Amino acid sequence: MSGDQRLEAVVSGEVQAVGFRYWTRLQAEQLGLVGTAVNRDDGSVDIVAEGPEPALRELLRRLRSGSTPGRVAGVDAVVTAPSGGLTGFRGS
Repeated sequence: MSGDQRLEAVVSGEVQAVGFRYWTRLQAEQLGLVGTAVNRDDGSVDIVAEGPEPALRELLRRLRSGSTPGRVAGVDAVVTAPSGGLTGFRGS
């Protein structure tokens, strides 16, 4: 789709075993995004999402909002060209 972008983010803080990935999946689905939210060994969560840039920016805003499960200490993110191949949103 024209205008689609890719968000790659690493969310740090208390974001594992608190429903964070499930919450992220719900937010992404509401925004019409596809991608994944996956736990990392260091306790952070990797998020990859693709879709319209305004929806990606809104997901990023929500991740930084303080309204997430757990406690987000930081979000390192970059928006790039989409690579495709993603369907649905998987939060595992």
